[in-house]
Amino acid sequence: MRRRDARINTLITLLLEHLLTIVVFFLAITLVARVSRGHQHPGGAIAWLLAIVLIPYIGVPLYLLLSGRKLGLRTGRKRALYDVGAACGFEEGAPRDIERVLLAAGMPPRRAGNAVVPHFSGESAHAALLRLIDEAERSIHIMVFILGRDDVGRGIVRALAGKAAQGVRVRLLLDSLGCLTTRGRFVQPLRDAGGQVAHFLPVLSIRRRWSANLRNHRKIVVVDGEAAMVGGMNLDARFMGPRPDEKRFLDAAVFLRGPAAADIEDVFASDWEFATGEVVPRAEAAAAPVIAGDSAVQVVASGPDVREDTLHDALLTAMMDARKRIWVVTPYFVPDDAMLKVLALQARMGRNVRIVLPARSNHRIPDLARGPAVRRLLRAGAQFFAYPKMVHAKVIVFDNSLAITGSPNLDMRSMYLNFEITLLHYSAPEIERTAAWVDNLAAQSTPLLDARAGYVREWAEGLAALAAPLL
Repeated sequence: MRRRDARINTLITLLLEHLLTIVVFFLAITLVARVSRGHQHPGGAIAWLLAIVLIPYIGVPLYLLLSGRKLGLRTGRKRALYDVGAACGFEEGAPRDIERVLLAAGMPPRRAGNAVVPHFSGESAHAALLRLIDEAERSIHIMVFILGRDDVGRGIVRALAGKAAQGVRVRLLLDSLGCLTTRGRFVQPLRDAGGQVAHFLPVLSIRRRWSANLRNHRKIVVVDGEAAMVGGMNLDARFMGPRPDEKRFLDAAVFLRGPAAADIEDVFASDWEFATGEVVPRAEAAAAPVIAGDSAVQVVASGPDVREDTLHDALLTAMMDARKRIWVVTPYFVPDDAMLKVLALQARMGRNVRIVLPARSNHRIPDLARGPAVRRLLRAGAQFFAYPKMVHAKVIVFDNSLAITGSPNLDMRSMYLNFEITLLHYSAPEIERTAAWVDNLAAQSTPLLDARAGYVREWAEGLAALAAPLL
């Protein structure tokens, strides 16, 4: 009897294994066809094809879990943030090529009348953020990739709970993956005080649309629809705090007050509606745009809720239009072939292409993946500078006419996968301040004159570069 039962169990096991092999085989064929006709970056398609064909038992489930760039639009759950061709006209001055690209994609135009204060210190940004929260009278809307489980995160939750208890409408939107450790009880004081907390795209969920790959990397704070903070800083002690910290990342955030704040709030409202189903009432914002200064700012949101890769196209346009300089600060430098080609051409034509990177970032794989691009641009005449600490700021300066700040890194994940938000600064004071900061950063860095690598490192860089679209 036992021998017969053992034979039956063995037969069932063999049948199940055979069935699994057939299922994985047909799934692999289906997914190969899907990847081949997809609209994703070629590097990402090659990486997925190799994973599916060579290691199907790993590649197939990973693709099902992680794939897709415009997933929200395809399902119809998240409306397109911008309607193509529905943009307004130019508010001031003659249109530039980059503005034509953005407006053709439905982005809001540049807004005049803003007061802009950039912060390149985690201490000053933290103080400015707490002041902004304290000044709120009607609403506080915050969206963040990481809310730290530390004193900074706790302090911000307390400050928000205090304003909620005073009757201010507080909405806090957390990325489900980045804020994995600050769910539930950590933000309960805010809920208890009457505030709302929601999570964007759960990593796994049987009740709602989920994604482990499409992450909301936007960092947004909007108060009363009149004032806002946008940048690279998460609400975490590694990015900001009340006191200096040697381990803190070097980062940038922009505080503004004026008409551009309404465009930033529109981005928050779209993401909040997607996450909760609740429409944010415009009555909570300012009754009319507040003219607070003389700076012109354009708000650009990018990601799966934007129909095209508009930020990538706009950056490519600005790079091609540059006549004097392209200065870049980014923690992760893994550009696609198109950007790399344009940067190399501009460097060979004598433009000042200057790129500041951390000597070693907080992620080893992007550090390896950047190697081939760094060597190619060095050969073309570009300048690279290695800052001794972790630089998390995302800043680009084009000539004397444009500065770009915000949340996206200069890598393929930010260009093609993440939900991001960017500010384009057209006014001379912001451009000059930003350029001076980049210049000072380069002066504190070590010039990279040679990035040669041995066979083993080149092999590791190749693997890392292959995986870069999946990171």
